[in-house]
Amino acid sequence: MSDPEHAWRTAYRHPGAWDTPFPPTSMVELFEASATAHPQARLLDFMGRHYSYAEVRNGAHRVAHGLAALGYGKGDRIGLFLPNVPHYVAAYYGILRLGATVVNFSPLYTAEELAHQVDDSGTRLLFTLSASALLPTALKVLEGSRLERLVVGSVAGALPAAKSIFYRLFKGGEVAARPEDARISAFSQLIANDGSFTPAPVDPEHDIALIQYTGGTTGTPKGAMLTHQNLSANARQVALLDPELGTARDTILGVLPFFHVFANTCVLNRTVLTGGEIVMLPRFNAKQALAELRRTRPRSLPGVPTMYQALIGAPGMRPGDFTSLRFCVSGGAPLPEQLKQSFEKITGARVIEGYGLSESSGVVSTNPYAGLNKPGTIGQPIAATRVRLVDKENPQAPAPEGQPGEIVVAGPQIMKGYWNRPDADAEVFVTDAEGVRWLRTGDVGLIDDDGYISIVDRLKDMIAVGGFKVFPSQIEAVLYQNPAVKEALVLGLPDAYHGELPHAYVTLADDATADGPELTTWLNARIGKHERVAEVVVRESLPKTMIGKLSRKDLKAEIAAEAS
Repeated sequence: MSDPEHAWRTAYRHPGAWDTPFPPTSMVELFEASATAHPQARLLDFMGRHYSYAEVRNGAHRVAHGLAALGYGKGDRIGLFLPNVPHYVAAYYGILRLGATVVNFSPLYTAEELAHQVDDSGTRLLFTLSASALLPTALKVLEGSRLERLVVGSVAGALPAAKSIFYRLFKGGEVAARPEDARISAFSQLIANDGSFTPAPVDPEHDIALIQYTGGTTGTPKGAMLTHQNLSANARQVALLDPELGTARDTILGVLPFFHVFANTCVLNRTVLTGGEIVMLPRFNAKQALAELRRTRPRSLPGVPTMYQALIGAPGMRPGDFTSLRFCVSGGAPLPEQLKQSFEKITGARVIEGYGLSESSGVVSTNPYAGLNKPGTIGQPIAATRVRLVDKENPQAPAPEGQPGEIVVAGPQIMKGYWNRPDADAEVFVTDAEGVRWLRTGDVGLIDDDGYISIVDRLKDMIAVGGFKVFPSQIEAVLYQNPAVKEALVLGLPDAYHGELPHAYVTLADDATADGPELTTWLNARIGKHERVAEVVVRESLPKTMIGKLSRKDLKAEIAAEAS
């Protein structure tokens, strides 16, 4: 449609107004305001141990004081190499209070991956845990990069007393000893102070709160620079999506990893903003998540499609486990319609599909929590967010009427740019005649007359088959219609005649017996000639990212390794 913004101005389906303003606000102001308003309310529930807003604020103040005493200050980059543990929250808001910049690192990184991003970002100090899965990696990076110091926390110290004793007795193999080294401090040592510290002045619109590395699905990850205003605006934008905002205190199951931008905004910052409570889990395990649903009765559960699939397929799952949930927000990957229908039928909870990127602080658009929900779309843009379609070959021109185009986005949550990558900024941003700077998402989509956006595929994932462009997600969508298929990924692999041909890789649903040739015949009968796959390969598993998103990049790497 020629003017998609007309639909959002005249038939906006989210609560509030599309053109709601978001005045500049620092993350320090956001956190302090909530802690002042709700000092005794629970902020964190970690395996049954509770932390109030006042306790977390005290911890954040002590982190800021401790870091300042070590010589760190405004503008320094300080890293978090942590799963979802209370240390993360205190360190995150403490670093921001210092005026420094948080750098998020995945706990699944190898030493080489971590060292590269530490050096790229100029991270000086790294928070981690005395866990065998983390500390040895951090120690290697301390010796082989620009990193100056480690601060090491103890998981046992954050648990309830009984569980702490159990952890020390029976989980010894998961604990790594903290070496005696002047460059390594215990978290408890860092916060052994009175918390007195005058926060550095922050310019919300220019000071960088977070460097969030992209997923690296197409090449080397880049550090998205997210300002205080980017993060605080997105937290406020997401909070406004809730039609019950302010009517009841929210409890959210926080199993998405905080280091990921989806959880950073939708679980951490948004819940702090609204004075809610986060039930934290260090990593996703379906059995453990179900136990926490029964114990804490949360009202919302953000997740990724594979998480919802695992929950309804977990042994011992009962539909009553989900009755407290008002809604589940799905992101990170396309939500298959069959999965949405199955989850909603079994649990009674509504699944809302949304969309965002690291470069957008987390969220760009979503289906309404209440009202018209269009499966297969990512809904309407959130407040103050503009979305357009541009020509796939020329981003300065609009997409042809009625044809898919590259999705570009503008709004207060859009990043400042990439860390030390002006070349990448020049590629990803396009400025229109009115001076508006638009972020090129690399996603190809359509916008219907109601202003609902659907994604066709990613530009860089398109497969060139003898001059035709084939979108993997369209083939995957057909595969998901087969009841034998549980998960699916389609890749373009070299072909001497066509240049590339699509190859499909699937895992099977429980008790399914279909084989590759059978699925190949079934699939190719349902898609265009230029889309037909060379093969369907049945695998035991498909690679996933830390948040459970199927990873096309890792599958390509596995196939290349097998071929060599």
